[in-house]
Amino acid sequence: MGNYVNLVKLSVGTESVEGLQAWQELRQAELPEGLPRHVTRMWPKREAEILQGGSIYWVIKGLIQCRQRILRLDEVRGEDGIRRCAIILDPALHRTHTAPKRPFQGWRYLKPEDSPADMPQGREAEVPLPLELSQALAEIGVI
Repeated sequence: MGNYVNLVKLSVGTESVEGLQAWQELRQAELPEGLPRHVTRMWPKREAEILQGGSIYWVIKGLIQCRQRILRLDEVRGEDGIRRCAIILDPALHRTHTAPKRPFQGWRYLKPEDSPADMPQGREAEVPLPLELSQALAEIGVI
């Protein structure tokens, strides 16, 4: 994979990983190529590192809960003519071990060594711990 960096982003208004997936699927038909995307005003300065294998880690209800591989960054212009960055994502959502994340605006870089690991194969379908329990365990470093 080489030298890469990830992004982390709040999924505002999302209650669960399933909710994020449902929202992306709902928008699929109206997007070019049907690939999920997140449009942001700021273009990542570390684009080359992101495209070496980076993912976007989604914060849902105060916890990093899943990630999607970043396929590319596209320039888009809105009706206002302002240049923006569309982060084009692989449709597959990969559940991760949860990690607490305080609210922030926009997106942030996330080093691979600070990124939560994917759930082991076969455990992605397990019923997740209740949110409050998962947050408490993450805060004390158990998960």
